[in-house]
Amino acid sequence: MSTAISGDGTPVAYRRLGEGPPVILVGGALSTAESQAPLAKLLAPAFEVLVYDRRGRGASGDTAPYTVEREIEDLAALIAEAGGSASVYGVSSGAALVLEAAAAGVTVTQLALYEPPYAVDPADLAAHSAYAERLGKLLDRESRDDAVELFLSVVGVLPEAVAGMRRSPMWADLTALAHTLAYDSAVLGPGGVPAERLKGIRTRAMVVDGGCSPVLLRNAARSVARALPRGRHRTLTGQTHDVAPHVLAPVLEEFFTA
Repeated sequence: MSTAISGDGTPVAYRRLGEGPPVILVGGALSTAESQAPLAKLLAPAFEVLVYDRRGRGASGDTAPYTVEREIEDLAALIAEAGGSASVYGVSSGAALVLEAAAAGVTVTQLALYEPPYAVDPADLAAHSAYAERLGKLLDRESRDDAVELFLSVVGVLPEAVAGMRRSPMWADLTALAHTLAYDSAVLGPGGVPAERLKGIRTRAMVVDGGCSPVLLRNAARSVARALPRGRHRTLTGQTHDVAPHVLAPVLEEFFTA
């Protein structure tokens, strides 16, 4: 992997695939560059694709204290490596990070977003607040296993599935990233769609959801698309929050080359 240096000196590890107009992929919670590799490989015939470890993950550094502004600088450093501008795709909390970067003035030529997990009604906002508070307490106690289990339960993973994951080799990889769950929570802020900030983003944007995803995620996608001045909404029939790369890739290629 190559390394970009962010504004505060933090090294950000990334990998390039393919040739063509640059596209940067931004992962969500508990993900690394490797998580985005299947999608990157499918896009590589048409684009120069950059995948990276967000700070605190994989081979990237993690300079304290964390702020969302530092993560925005990380993405800006990647865009500089790509030549000064790039189309950007973000998934889940990574989509929220991309929106924050665009709102802050980072040079993003086109935005594609998959299910930014904002809350759109009072009950969901209350649940987000309770989750953030509980997560903070667990991480303060270094209860990394419980923090990961909390996150998985919130996103709908069944208890028996979580129990199986805890017994598997992958659990160590997840708990190694547990502290970054607080970073994703910070990116989402109070949890609601930041409509006023989104109104200032003039970049062409596509917000995608899965036809079989939870209603709250589908509602959030529509709300974000409405708030973006140049936003459009698209639903992928049969897909969930864990979208299939082979279904998503042609949609992104069509949008980024239009």
